[in-house]
Amino acid sequence: MIEKDALIPTKYGSMPAFAACPSAPGPYPAVILYMDAPGFREELRNMARRMAKHGYYCLLPDLYYRLGTLRFDVSRRTEAMSVLIRGAMRSLSNAAVVDDTGGMIAFLDAQEQVSPGPIGCVGHCMSGPFVTTVAARFSRVRAVASLYGVDMVTDKPDSPHLLAAQIQGELYAGFAEVDPSVPAHVAPDLKAALEKAGVRHEVEVVPGTHHGYCFAARPDYNPVASEATWDKLMDLFARNLGRGA
Repeated sequence: MIEKDALIPTKYGSMPAFAACPSAPGPYPAVILYMDAPGFREELRNMARRMAKHGYYCLLPDLYYRLGTLRFDVSRRTEAMSVLIRGAMRSLSNAAVVDDTGGMIAFLDAQEQVSPGPIGCVGHCMSGPFVTTVAARFSRVRAVASLYGVDMVTDKPDSPHLLAAQIQGELYAGFAEVDPSVPAHVAPDLKAALEKAGVRHEVEVVPGTHHGYCFAARPDYNPVASEATWDKLMDLFARNLGRGA
């Protein structure tokens, strides 16, 4: 496997990122892994490596770069740390991440290991609305997964569900059965918006899960549900991006 740290030029400065892909000659379809609220860390790097092993060029950007270098040791999380994480999370917006994604795509296009064409995106937690918005703003984004995404259906003008008609790719949205941050109406309302817009999609509430069920370092990790989600991701990418060499 090839992996590297990189700096991605954006209109706001240089955004740190991690990239991984197979070491065999490519090129490989690109997948962008957007971080959750606890931010850039080794657990996410390992997820990027796992995607690379499946034949993809995976890019993991540090979305908090506007704030400097933030690194949270989530294994030692306290309420004081949670206050900082929530503040960092609120510093982002759908529009800001769309701007950053333009820089990410330009970076990917400059990599010889990346194949031209469709791109996949994955977002956990706070990045659920980001990847959904990105799918609506960039026609090359053809495979999108939002995992226990928050703020997917809101009363704000930038609510992702309002952009459903602009999504040209396929979207998978997996919600936790128990998630205080996601009201009960969100999954059915999102599904209704996607159906009305004619978007290829799957929206499900995963039984027996809590928010964060895909992260092994969390108490709410559900290994069965997590592995089933990985299978769905790989099938989603294979259908819409193809497989790497």
